[in-house]
Parts: sequence; C-alpha cells; structure tokens
Amino acid sequence: MEPFEIIRAILVVVAAYFIGGIPWGVIVAKVTGGPDPRTMGSGRTGGANVMRALGPRLALVSGLLDMLKGTAVVVLAFVVGAGTGVAVAAALAAIIGHSRSPFLGLGGGRGVAPSFGALLALAPLIAAIILPLFLIVIAITRYSSVGSLVASATAGILLTIATTVIPLDPWLYLYAVGGTVLIWVFHLDNLQRLVAGTERKIGTPRTDG
Repeated sequence: MEPFEIIRAILVVVAAYFIGGIPWGVIVAKVTGGPDPRTMGSGRTGGANVMRALGPRLALVSGLLDMLKGTAVVVLAFVVGAGTGVAVAAALAAIIGHSRSPFLGLGGGRGVAPSFGALLALAPLIAAIILPLFLIVIAITRYSSVGSLVASATAGILLTIATTVIPLDPWLYLYAVGGTVLIWVFHLDNLQRLVAGTERKIGTPRTDG
C-alpha cells in the first residue's frame, strides 16, 4: 500500500467516524422544538427512543438521516477510489461514531440505522431482505431491540453466505462479522433488560423512565 493510499484510507475512516457521530435525533428535536431524546426513555438518540420523544413521523425523519450516514461513508470511500476494504472500515467507523458520538460525550444510538445504510450500499439485495424481516419481528414482538438483533444477525449470516457463494469481495466478510458484533455489543443493556423482563416495548409512553 502506497503512502498516499494509507493517508487516504485514514482520512476516509476518520471522516466516517465524525459523519456517523452526527446526532440527528438531537438535531431534529432542537429544530422542531421537541424534547431531547436523551432526557427520556433509554436516553439514547436512536429511532426507538426518538419515537418516544418526538413521535413516529419525526422518528422516521431522524432514522432516514441516520441511515444515510452509513450509505454516505461507503459512497465516499468509493468516490475517492479507496476500494471495498476502506469502505467497510468506514462503515464500521460510522456505526461506532453513531453509538459513541464525539458530539455527545460518546453517547448516541445503537448503530442500527447507519449499519443498514452501509449494507444498502455494500449489498443492496441483502438489505432488501433484511428490512421486512426487521419490521415483521418488531410487529410481532413490539421490541425494537429484538428486531435489531435478529435482523443484524441474519444480515451477517446472509452476507457471509453471499460472499462465499456468489462470490463477493472478501472484505465483506469483515462487515458481516464486524457489523453484527458492533450491533450486539451496543445492545448489551437491551439484552440484559430482555432477560430481566424489563425491556421497553414500542408504544411505551413518552414519560417512562
């Protein structure tokens, strides 16, 4: 790898972390005059908690903007000619930035929306399969976290299979494993609440703690 390529890769990944860290849930709340999602529910800035704070329409806006962060960093990597390996690293950096935002004192969401946005750019067919699965699981269980965990694990398995069988660029193995692990790590407290039977369901009143 040439020095220019190394510098380019580093710059793309660092930029991806800061792009991923843009707290759209908080920004949407401030623009619309709504309550900061960090002050209620789980205190996170992802879709489920933004819905509790601002309602479904603004949560959808925030979620789409968060999703585009993942898509944007993958596109950025390809536009500057950095290749699939850097695109995958950028996608993982955006997920980390979303959950450990430098603009929120390392707070944030769970990384689900940007991880899906990156998947949409890296493997759109798998993304198309995962989206309805995510929605169906949530509709059945009313747990956003369960939908996220099932969808991320399934996406990782399908991406691994597709990368082997089709085959796709081997760098996608890294995203299949790394993306799934990050989502599950950022949901550890949800897993604990699910086991304890105290996890919040979709539709929990905005004033819950």
